[in-house]
Amino acid sequence: MYLDHFGLKEAPFRITPHTDFFFQGANRGATLDALLYAITNDEGIVKVSGEVGSGKTMLCRVLMERLPATVETIYLANPSLSRDEILLAIGDELKLDLEKDRTTRVLRALQEHLLRLFGEGRRVVVLIDEAHAMPDETLEEIRLLSNLESNRHKLLQIVLFGQPELDEHLDTAGMRQLKERVTHSFRLEPLVRSDIENYVDFRMRAAGYRGPRVFTRDAIKLIAGVSQGLTRRVNILADKALLAAFAGGTHAVTVSEVRRAVRDSEFYRMRSGTQKIRIGAAALAAGLALGWGTHVLLSIGAPSSAVPVSTGKAAQLVSPAPPKSVTRPQTIAIVSPEAAIVSPEAASSRPLAPSQGKIAQERFRATQEWLRGAPGDRYAIQLATVDSGELAQLEEFLRKASAALQASALFVYSVKIDGRQHYRVAFGSYASTAEALEAINRLPRWLSSYHPYYRSVERMRSQNRQ
Repeated sequence: MYLDHFGLKEAPFRITPHTDFFFQGANRGATLDALLYAITNDEGIVKVSGEVGSGKTMLCRVLMERLPATVETIYLANPSLSRDEILLAIGDELKLDLEKDRTTRVLRALQEHLLRLFGEGRRVVVLIDEAHAMPDETLEEIRLLSNLESNRHKLLQIVLFGQPELDEHLDTAGMRQLKERVTHSFRLEPLVRSDIENYVDFRMRAAGYRGPRVFTRDAIKLIAGVSQGLTRRVNILADKALLAAFAGGTHAVTVSEVRRAVRDSEFYRMRSGTQKIRIGAAALAAGLALGWGTHVLLSIGAPSSAVPVSTGKAAQLVSPAPPKSVTRPQTIAIVSPEAAIVSPEAASSRPLAPSQGKIAQERFRATQEWLRGAPGDRYAIQLATVDSGELAQLEEFLRKASAALQASALFVYSVKIDGRQHYRVAFGSYASTAEALEAINRLPRWLSSYHPYYRSVERMRSQNRQ
C-alpha cells in the first residue's frame, strides 16, 4: 500500500524470513560465519538459542543458502517427532528406503550411507528447529546420532535451534550427556538501540529505498523501548509506522506515527487480568517533582525477551560441578510511548565501575581505555557474567583467571540486563571468529567448562554504553 509512496520495490518489514533482508549487524553475521566454520570443520553438535522473534529461523535459512555445495542439508521443523520418527525423517531426506525396523538396524543403514557420502567428499548437516520442544527420548536419539563417525571425522553435523528453555533443559541432570556433546553455543541477543537504527535503515534500502533516513532518532528510541530489541517486533512496529506515515501524507516516520503503531500492536496490549495502568495523583506529583513526565511501566509475567545473557555456564560464576540450573523469575518492562522518549537515564547513561574488588576495578579502567580505540570488527572471548551484587565472586574469578591467562588481556565491562547492573569478563583480541573459536578450544579445562563464546568488540562497546 505504501510502497510507491516511499519509493520501495517490495515490503521491507515482512515477518516471514527473506534471506535478502538478512542483517549482519548485532553479531548475526559473525554467528553465521561461526556456524559455517563449525559445520565444515567437524565440530559435532552446535546450539543456537534466542527468544521468540529474535531471528533464529532467518539465520537458519541463510545458513542453508551459504553452506558449500558439498554439504547436504536436512531441515527438521517438527519438534514432536519421536526417536524412531526422527531417524526415518533423516533417512527420507537422504532418499533412503528405511523400513520401520529395529532402531539399531536403521542406525546401521544410516551410518553405511553416511560413510559412502563421506568417501565421495560430501558432508551432511541436520538443522533442527524448535529443539526446545523436543521429547527427551528424541533428544537422546540426537546424542546417539552424534556418535556416527569414521576413524577421524564426524559423519553427521547437528545444529539445534531453540528458545532459551533449551538451555535450561540441557542444564538438567537427565540431559548431561547430550550437553557434553555440544561443542559450541550461540545466543541471538536482542538488538540495542544503535543496532535497531541500522537494522531499520538496512531493510529500507534492501527494499529499494534510496533517500535520507525515514525514521527519526526519537522514533527509533520508541521502537527500541517497546520492541525490547526483538526483530519480529521491530518489523511489526516499523511496518505499521510506515503505513501511518502514508495515511498522514508524510515521508518521515516520527514519534507520532510510531505511537499509533504501538497502540495497534497485539504484543503491546498483552496484559494479565490484574495488570492495569495506574496513574494516580501521588505518582503524578512525584513525577513533576522529579522534573520529567509521568511514565507507566507495564509488565507481563513471562521470561524476559530483552535479556542479553550469555549461554551455558558462563552466565553464572559458580563451580561447574555439580551442574545446576539457575532460573530467576524475570519480567518484561514494556515502556509506554511517552516514557520511552523522555527517560533521562537513557540519554545520559555511562559505564558504571565495580564498587569493590582491586582486580575488577583495575581491569574495568583498562577495558574502558581499550574499548575506546579497539577496532570494532575484532572479537574477544566472553568468559562470564556476574550481577553487581556478587562482586566478591567476580574478584575471585578474575584472580583465578589471571593465574591461568595473560592478565592484561582480561577485560571487564558494564552491561545492563533487565535493568540491573552486571559485569562481563572477556579475554583476548582476535581478527576473526575462526581465530576466536580456535582460541576457545585452547582455553584451560576449567574455563572451557563454562562454555565461553566469542563477542565482537563493537558489540561489547555498545553494551558497555547502555
